[in-house]
Amino acid sequence: MARQLPERRFSTRLARFWLPVLLYLGVIFTLSAQPHLRAPIEFVNSDKLYHLAEYGGLGLLLARALRSMSGAPRRLRLALVAIGLGFVVGASDEWFQSTVPGRESTVYDAVADTLGVALAQWLYWRRVRPAER
Repeated sequence: MARQLPERRFSTRLARFWLPVLLYLGVIFTLSAQPHLRAPIEFVNSDKLYHLAEYGGLGLLLARALRSMSGAPRRLRLALVAIGLGFVVGASDEWFQSTVPGRESTVYDAVADTLGVALAQWLYWRRVRPAER
């Protein structure tokens, strides 16, 4: 049985783990580009809950993708990298939204984005991968 070439394994891993992250980022920025977009259910600070959930999904995908690159699980380091990436994406998203008519951009939304990614890290490393503790 022939072994896979290192390039093939890398491209397969890239497609399997990082393509979903890139597609999810496309969804985030597509939603951000919609002028006058409103939440399906609105209540006081409901947008913060939606930000938390949206970036929680991104955080799970980032945790999965970052773990695929690491030989040994270094949970804290990978979680901090994911949170840092989530912060950069969230801040960029808020800056982008500030240019879209009918959309508002606040630092509180960016905080909710970052908290969503951080919560996802905790969930991923505590629940999804309990055998690696």
